[in-house]
Amino acid sequence: MKIRFTKMHGLGNDFVMIDAISQKIPMTPERARRLADRHFGIGCDQVLIVEPPVSAEADFRYRIFNRDGSEVENCGNGARCFAIFVRQRKLTGKRIIRAETAGGPLVLKVLPDNRVTVDMGVPRLDPQQVPFDAAQQAVTYSLPLSDTTLEISAVSMGNPHAVTLVDNVSTYDVNGIGSQVEVHPAFPKKVNAGFMEVLNRREIRVRVFERGAGETLACGTGACAAVVSGRLRQLLEREVTVHLPGGDLSIRWDGEGKSVLMTGPATTVFHGQVNL
Repeated sequence: MKIRFTKMHGLGNDFVMIDAISQKIPMTPERARRLADRHFGIGCDQVLIVEPPVSAEADFRYRIFNRDGSEVENCGNGARCFAIFVRQRKLTGKRIIRAETAGGPLVLKVLPDNRVTVDMGVPRLDPQQVPFDAAQQAVTYSLPLSDTTLEISAVSMGNPHAVTLVDNVSTYDVNGIGSQVEVHPAFPKKVNAGFMEVLNRREIRVRVFERGAGETLACGTGACAAVVSGRLRQLLEREVTVHLPGGDLSIRWDGEGKSVLMTGPATTVFHGQVNL
């Protein structure tokens, strides 16, 4: 089976984008793993599948497969790429696009400079909704690891995040600690492990060890979760520039009960065909 695809990235977090509206694509975890393999496939952090919506209120549905084949709920950088992709493929001419995901509905606005603002929805802080094993909701929780204990915030942006405040994110052992946090039994669906360094009340640095993908150059939902964590800890203003290894995102959160707004770029790398 030969399928058309587009390779895209959001600040280095890269995706194989597949239009499953004009071509029939029976995607499976094994096929996603093959496509994402950087040696024997196309290579990417996630495979994104664009499908017709289930609800009449949405324009599209899109599904997200990590490179290990697991299907996940949400991806902020992928959402921005999705918005540009459906316009490039002429699947829509709209600049405000409504999408269904496994993590809930998203509203995306394509700006004149082709950056995209994504309404990421209201962050979920109730431990049961993250999901996270805790007796009651708190700003921070203690998370014991093999040789240390972290103080984390537990936030869902449609997918689960554990955010740790660190002194220097550049030298922090993101891979070693992140790999332990990802599979911690307190997170029954695993978790994205974010590490945040506060530069000032309007700027932070963030690195994220993503569930099922390892550390990526950028994580949109991780940037959102970090700002939520920083605001809850009373460390940040409502609008923050998040410096990720792949580039910068602008995140705005007006507080509990309000949606998180994420603005950033999406870049097309190349188009191609592959035998699946």
